Amino acid sequence: MGIKEGKVLPKKQAKRVVEQGEFVFAAVGLAHGHIQGMCNGLIAAGAELKYVYDEDEQKVAAFCEKFPNVRVAETLEQILSDEDIKLVAGAAIPSERCALGVEVMEAGKDYFTAKTPFTTLEQLEIARAKVKETGQKYIVHYSERTTNESAIYAGQLIEEGAIGRVLQVIGFGPHRLSPSARDDWFFQKEKYGGILCDIGSHQADQFLHYTGATDATVTTSRVANYNHPQYPELEDFGEASLLGNNGATNYYRIDWFTPDGLSSWGDSRIFLLGTEGSMELRKNIDIGRATHGSHLYLANHEGETYYDCFGKVGRPFFGELILDCLNRTENAMTQEHAFKATELSLKAQSQAVVVEGL
Repeated sequence: MGIKEGKVLPKKQAKRVVEQGEFVFAAVGLAHGHIQGMCNGLIAAGAELKYVYDEDEQKVAAFCEKFPNVRVAETLEQILSDEDIKLVAGAAIPSERCALGVEVMEAGKDYFTAKTPFTTLEQLEIARAKVKETGQKYIVHYSERTTNESAIYAGQLIEEGAIGRVLQVIGFGPHRLSPSARDDWFFQKEKYGGILCDIGSHQADQFLHYTGATDATVTTSRVANYNHPQYPELEDFGEASLLGNNGATNYYRIDWFTPDGLSSWGDSRIFLLGTEGSMELRKNIDIGRATHGSHLYLANHEGETYYDCFGKVGRPFFGELILDCLNRTENAMTQEHAFKATELSLKAQSQAVVVEGL
């Protein structure tokens, strides 16, 4: 029969969900570039960016070039005391994200943080208690799923039963290191948390989302520094296996070995096995075929189908997040999911065997 190209018909449309001034937010903590994507997504969905704050004046200046209408706050308190602000988005140094979130929630505002939201299980429990105490949200930007259109569309196809019950998720998350572009904290394990804690959190998020598991056990995990002795606290390789409470399984490998010759920061892929078919997501590039990302390959009882999702699905997560904050719903992401994904990555990190004899 051969492979056919399917028409992308997104189940959820990405659109502006509020009028100008109806949902106002601020950006606090500019340590990681993810903050720009978070702000862009919220603005595209209708949110208004009012303030930015960070102690690093150079980062603030660079941010203002990207968002020229934003006001520079003199202090964090200026933002937290502003009744217009509904949400604070942040990409602080990972080890400092929990403390910022606690301050934000105590001020009666929701918190939207870049992954990884925590670097220790103790921080996670502090945040869980604060959410319960304040009723505020502590939502995590697991961007490898929430902003990649093939990943978004895969979830929608699974909801429609395209591959039946999802039995296994295999993920590969290579990244480019680019050490000269990294701040010092990136190479300090106490501050970034370890590779499974950090970029591994994307993988745990995707496993829970696609399989419907609500909990899992870490069955194996390993980390290594194979090729960067000049950065002794860096882990450049990690892998882990999970067993979900619904019987689904997960294996993922993450690393910092994307070669400079690749036109993407990483050839990130997801393989989904279901009872009635399978999918492969080539999320950032399709080597030898296309330099853009968001490719989805589906095989089921109807045959073989290729979906080019790039520019066709949108990113409904941001609009759903805004409406969740306004309506106190959980359509973009449940609080338990946000915490469970990082709990699993933290456990994988704490249990990891360090590869010796290198």
